[in-house]
Amino acid sequence: MSLRSPLRRVTGLGSAKGGASHWYIQRVTAVALVLLGLWFVAALASLDGASHANVVNWLASPISSALAVLLVVTAAYHALLGLQVVLEDYVADHGKRLVALLVVKFALVVAAVIGVLAVLRIAFGVAA
Repeated sequence: MSLRSPLRRVTGLGSAKGGASHWYIQRVTAVALVLLGLWFVAALASLDGASHANVVNWLASPISSALAVLLVVTAAYHALLGLQVVLEDYVADHGKRLVALLVVKFALVVAAVIGVLAVLRIAFGVAA
């Protein structure tokens, strides 16, 4: 039994049956961001007054670099999920919505790659 009207069934509009998982993943990434953000802020606060070399050594440790990469990737994915919902809800024109979604996805992938590469360069000691 479908809750969609016959017109909605014919036109293909209505539930895509993916909203619940999207909502759940966004909440999971939000919780992960809270935990990773608290770790990052606490770690930086403990490094207050440390030299640049000490901060680089801290970020070069395997646990710190892995958590920093997780923070960058999770933040980018969470932003993508949120911006996708906003664009789908408030941009009525399908062409403009598609272009906006592609631009947002491209920008967030580029930002995530830059962030991950920055952490990995520090972690592996690659000089600038």
